[in-house]
Amino acid sequence: MSEQYVDTPVGRARLDWFPAQGTPRAVLLLGHGTATGVEAADLQALARVLPAQGITVVLMTQPYRLDGNFGASNEQSLDQAWKAVWPEVAALKLPIIAGGRSAGSQVACRTASSLAAHAVLALAYPLLGPGSSAELLAVSLPTLVIQGGSDPFGRPSQFPKLPPNFELTEIPSANHMFGSTQPGGLETSLTQLVTAALAWLERLL
Repeated sequence: MSEQYVDTPVGRARLDWFPAQGTPRAVLLLGHGTATGVEAADLQALARVLPAQGITVVLMTQPYRLDGNFGASNEQSLDQAWKAVWPEVAALKLPIIAGGRSAGSQVACRTASSLAAHAVLALAYPLLGPGSSAELLAVSLPTLVIQGGSDPFGRPSQFPKLPPNFELTEIPSANHMFGSTQPGGLETSLTQLVTAALAWLERLL
């Protein structure tokens, strides 16, 4: 893993690069939520596994989290910082899948079309607040939502009818952080999450 710092209109962001092994096929750019940074277990699990499949994973830390400036944690600031780091990833000239967990998935949803992303990966999308059906359904690109079956911010059964460009994968009994009461707990949930993401990426690419 290597670190890169990028100046944005709302402060300096950090990119943690996990380069693809072998011939690169795509880049997965992921943002974090509000409760945790890029150390979140789901983001780290994807960063560990996907490079071996030819997918570079880039974890983006928002400036507000680096600076402790929570005045720059509103939607406009988050989107501005995300857009500012995009050219660093686009320089690889590979398909870019925009994604993230919770608030990070919202940023990806709001900006994916304007940034010409290839697709969207939404982990633990906060449907019941601060996200919304309208924000989610505005995405016209191929989109995979991976959601815990017991996520208090929106269980899969609470999602609206999704259009054909969407896929929704449920992680049984998992909460917003993908902790779970199923046998194996978090590790089982993460294995299911990574397996679902990888299968979708294989179909996509």
